[in-house]
Amino acid sequence: MARTGKGASWEWSRTAQTRRSMLQAAREVFGEHGFAEASVADVVGRAGSSVGSLYHHFGGKTELFMALWEEHQAAHEEAAAGTVAAVKHEGVRDPMALFIAGARAFLEGSWERRDLARLFMDRDGPPGFELMRRTRSREWVRQNAILLGAGDDPGGRLTVMVLTSVIGEAGREVATSETEDEAREVIKAALELIARFDPIPHAT
Repeated sequence: MARTGKGASWEWSRTAQTRRSMLQAAREVFGEHGFAEASVADVVGRAGSSVGSLYHHFGGKTELFMALWEEHQAAHEEAAAGTVAAVKHEGVRDPMALFIAGARAFLEGSWERRDLARLFMDRDGPPGFELMRRTRSREWVRQNAILLGAGDDPGGRLTVMVLTSVIGEAGREVATSETEDEAREVIKAALELIARFDPIPHAT
């Protein structure tokens, strides 16, 4: 029989805290050593946990890395979607203005989580990571095409791909900036560049 009430809530809270501690430890250890050189022992030692607990919650070093990446991507997506929704609520309907708002949120997140952005741009990941990243990139392009109302013509598709690439490359520059002021300058330049593509060919 499943446990209910305060006992179950306490166990769920403890499990969530254990996972959070391991993810934070993995963020630090992977950031310091990269995926290949990091060890499970380093992670559990930093988290104050055990190897058995890590395998129970994540399955291994690869799954822990992937979970950290998924969390990073989810934070990007939630920030962009939330910003776009807020701008829409203010009455903005222009697709390019909405796109720029989402791009700004993404780039600001690249600075706020620059340690993770640097980790994942180094291409030091487990087998299958590159495929997962390419798949997510294609989905990102698709979502941007929907937001921009781009048509299926070659010009529209190419424009969306270029704009998405601009954001991705700008995110790299932001993450490797030495200071926040420098990062802000990169963000400003990237958004000004994106704005030059307006108007984009729309679906008819």
